Amino acid sequence: MCATLFTQQLHAVNVTITTYQSNYNNPALLGTMQRNLSAVLTEINAAKQAGRDLNVANLAMDDFAKRMLVNTFSNTRFYCDDEEVVEEGMPTQNGMLIRHLPFIILPDDDTFSKEIVQFGTVEFDKRGVITDFRFELDVHTGLRLGQCESVVETERRMQILKYVEHFRTAYCQKDINFLRQIFSDDALIITGNVVTSKETNMPTITYKKQGKEEYMRNLSRAFARNKYIDVKFQQIGERGYQDECGGITKSKNNPNWYGVTLFQEWKSSNYSDEGFVFLLWDFTDDAKPVIHVRTWQPEYVGDRKLTDEEMFNVDDFGDVSI
Repeated sequence: MCATLFTQQLHAVNVTITTYQSNYNNPALLGTMQRNLSAVLTEINAAKQAGRDLNVANLAMDDFAKRMLVNTFSNTRFYCDDEEVVEEGMPTQNGMLIRHLPFIILPDDDTFSKEIVQFGTVEFDKRGVITDFRFELDVHTGLRLGQCESVVETERRMQILKYVEHFRTAYCQKDINFLRQIFSDDALIITGNVVTSKETNMPTITYKKQGKEEYMRNLSRAFARNKYIDVKFQQIGERGYQDECGGITKSKNNPNWYGVTLFQEWKSSNYSDEGFVFLLWDFTDDAKPVIHVRTWQPEYVGDRKLTDEEMFNVDDFGDVSI
């Protein structure tokens, strides 16, 4: 759809943050958060309506949140279709977390054949300033990754969820600088490819290994030749793999290493695939976690589904000096 054909009237948005479940008792700060988020959503709608870039100069957001919002909006134009948004706030050590903000993606070209519903997350500091803006994983994935009490404590699993969401968003934004930061300098990237033997006519998987710099060069070229990239992560707990939390495992050898296994859907202007992504995260530095290993495996080898035993997991790399 061309921008000139977008005729829907988008309205100012009023946000109400409820805190019934948390017994939060700071009405003045809550009011500040509501006003600040209302201003952000209203500016998103105004920019979408006018077909212009966002004006974030006067929004109550720190530099990181502004960059995340601007990058997301410039790559995927979206808007809020609700005049009244009511969401439950989740108090955190640093302020407040708001999830499930409803957005609609309706690109200005023929990228997609219909509108897409996407949910967003924002975080506030203790002054009510927005410190993060990101698109969420799908609802079920987020819930499963957020409910891994048997594997990892609450604060750490929320960190894992946050960074997995940022990781996914970085591909959609073509944010090569963020991806350079999130991968360790000696990261290992393994990609599976199904090949059929001429002798046996049987399909098998061959694996290609890349270091960080080679992967970044290839990824930069992919970003340049694709008009858009849409990456989605889904949990795979229903297949019986890992445990009920849907794919988070903790290393037996390093208490700060966590494996996260997800089902990835990759769609771009000239390529698409589906398969399993495994990420080995290192949270030794809580403020700057890094990925040591990223693997991709196809769901099928010919007509046969990949078995749980064939999939990479944290134990495959626990003894590896990365």
